[in-house]
Formats: sequence, structure tokens, C-alpha cells
Amino acid sequence: MTGSPALRARTARLDRDVDLGAVAGDHGVLFARNRIGFGGRGVAARLPRNEALAGLAGIATDGPPTAADQPGTGPVAFGALPFLPGAPAELVVPELLVARDPDGTRWITTVTPAEDPDPDPLELLEVALAEAVAPGTRPGPSSFEVRATRPPAEWTDAVATATERIRAGALDKVVLAREVVVTADAPIPVATVLTRLGQAFPDCFLYLVDGYCGASPELLVGRTGDVVRAQPMAGTAPRRGDPAADARLAANLLASPTYRHEHQVTIDAVHDGLLAFSSYVDYEPEPSVVALANVAHLATSVEGRLSHPPASVLELVEALHPTPAVCGRPRQAALDLIAELEGFDRGRYAGAVGWVNAAGNGQWAVGIRGADISGHRARLVGGNGIVGDSDPPTELIETRAKLQAMLNAIVRP
Repeated sequence: MTGSPALRARTARLDRDVDLGAVAGDHGVLFARNRIGFGGRGVAARLPRNEALAGLAGIATDGPPTAADQPGTGPVAFGALPFLPGAPAELVVPELLVARDPDGTRWITTVTPAEDPDPDPLELLEVALAEAVAPGTRPGPSSFEVRATRPPAEWTDAVATATERIRAGALDKVVLAREVVVTADAPIPVATVLTRLGQAFPDCFLYLVDGYCGASPELLVGRTGDVVRAQPMAGTAPRRGDPAADARLAANLLASPTYRHEHQVTIDAVHDGLLAFSSYVDYEPEPSVVALANVAHLATSVEGRLSHPPASVLELVEALHPTPAVCGRPRQAALDLIAELEGFDRGRYAGAVGWVNAAGNGQWAVGIRGADISGHRARLVGGNGIVGDSDPPTELIETRAKLQAMLNAIVRP
């Protein structure tokens, strides 16, 4: 923000319920789960990742005294960070932001140049909502081309190579991903895609930042004061839609030594990463099965207390990302093998997506089950954890199940 005009954030209580997705529209920001979270529009500032906290702290803030400790008040920055650790990234501070707390309290915040007259937040909100188009009410694409950028046989060959390296002791696990590109005959309506995702995956984090949108099931890390939480997921199987078959699948996931080992590796990495910043960290003794519309995951909740002064959520993101669930273990060996075998730049796939405020609080999900959407084109990526006894054709089927989540939301006349 060097050289930018001084900004002022103004926060007030909002006495009406608002669809956060409608506030975000096609080009805003969204981060919400079960209708709790944020929807925003416009760009008041762009902050380099390593300057985000200082940039937020430099924004003057007006608001009711009772709002001082509320995470949905004051200026908030949103980001969709790249997969590669340390890659350049910017966070966005929206001009208009609506927040909904878990207790149902709603806030509206504007961020504008300090010398400008105070804006009327309700008037700005009405303008934003008037511009929102109800999903399905405007013409959209009627035809789509879906193309894998790499032949499936080549990808399974890469998986076979990875299993050989793992059995030879070069590493314990690597995550290999596939890229699919969708081209439509008209612009792809992002807000409609997010509405469909919210209907299909109501318990996931719906997100939209700079055209990267999706529904992530996995909390990388969240911080509120000195409380830190995470819910790592690793170990996945496609669901069949039949209750009896899916019950057997869940039991098999919990009983599988391969999946349990893969999951424990990720839990240990998250636990150890957080422990470096905490007075204590603990996790559930047994994983649970999180069943989504298309797949089931093993998941474990992790919680701890941060040492004082508590690390910001951005520091915690940097310490944890990428976890073994999206990269592999050891980390550098997995990064090297990904660079050798995948054949494309992941971009923001499997990075981190979320928000941070000036106090260092925030929530960040793993940037999976998403797509980069720009005009007529969408780029999707899905990946799997590969271990020594992974079966390449089975892994291919699993990536198709993961990719189908976004394809179902996009490829629909």
C-alpha cells in the first residue's frame, strides 16, 4: 500500500439478513460456511502477503465500541494463496463487506479513502444487491468442451513412477494432481456456480477470491484470540450414493492401514507445526468420516492454545502449508517429485484460501475442490495422495470423483 491514500474502515450493525453470495456476485469475495462468514465487493486495497497485517493495521477504523473484538468488523483481507510455498501473492481488502457471526449478528463495513465523505453503507449494499443476478435468471452457456490437458494413461504412468520411488525409499508419500479445462460458449456465471456448490456441499467453505472459487471441506487453520483450530483430512474414497455401500466404504476407510497411515502423517505434521507456536495442542484420538456428496474423507479435529503473544493466522498458514495431504512427505522431496511428474503449474490449487483481520485472527481452508474461472474458461485441478501400494487406475478414478464436484457445478446448461 506504499504511496496509497490513507483509508478508513467504518463498521455498523446490520439489522437485516443478506445473502453473502449475492453481495459477492461474480467478481467479489466470499468465504462462508453454513451461512457464517463474509461476502464482499470492490477493491479498497491490495496488500502483499508479507505486508498484509501492517497494511490492515494502517487503516483507521470507526465503529461501535461493542464491536472492537468481533472478527467480522473493521477491515478484513482475503486471499487465495498459490500452492508453491513463498510464491508471491496479494490479499484483497474489499470496499464493501457484510459479515455474519455464528450467533446471527450481522455487520457491514466500508473501506474508503479517509478524506472522502462518509459513505452510506446501506445505500452501497442496495446497489450491490440490485446488481446481483439471481442464479438461473440470465442466459448462460449452452455447450461446453471438457478436456484433460494430459492423457489419463500418461498420468497413471506418473503414478506408477511415484510408487516406485516411494518403495525405493526416496519419500513416504506424494500428491499428484490432474488438470482439466472447461471451455463454454458463453461466460461462466461464477455466482451461479457457487450457489450450486452451496446446495451440493452445505458443510463446506464456499470461497471466491480473484476468480478462484470452490467449496473446500478442509480447515487448514483458524485463529480466534489465542485459540487455534484445524481439521486435517487425508484418506479419500469415492461415494456411490447407496446408503449400504457408503456405510461399507466408511468402515473400510477407518479400517484401512494405508488410509489410516496417510491420515496420521498429516495429523502429525499439523500437530507438530502448531506446537511450535502453542502452549499445548491436542487432537481427537480417532478420526471420523466426513461424507460429502461425491467422496468421503478421514478427518480429525485439532485444537490448541497459542503462546503469547499469539502468532497471526498468516504465520500459522505459512508454517503448516503445504501439509502432507496436498503435497507429501518429506515436503521437499514431494515438491521436487511434483515438479518432475505433474507437468503443469498448480497455481492456486491446493494453496490456502481465507481471511485475516488486523488482530491476526482469521480462517483459512485448503484451496481444493475449486476452479479458476475467467470468462468462457474454467481451469480445474484434482489430486490424490500416492503411497507405495497405490494402484494407478484406482487413483485415476478417485481424481475423477474429486473433479466431478466442480464439473457438476459448471457444466450445466
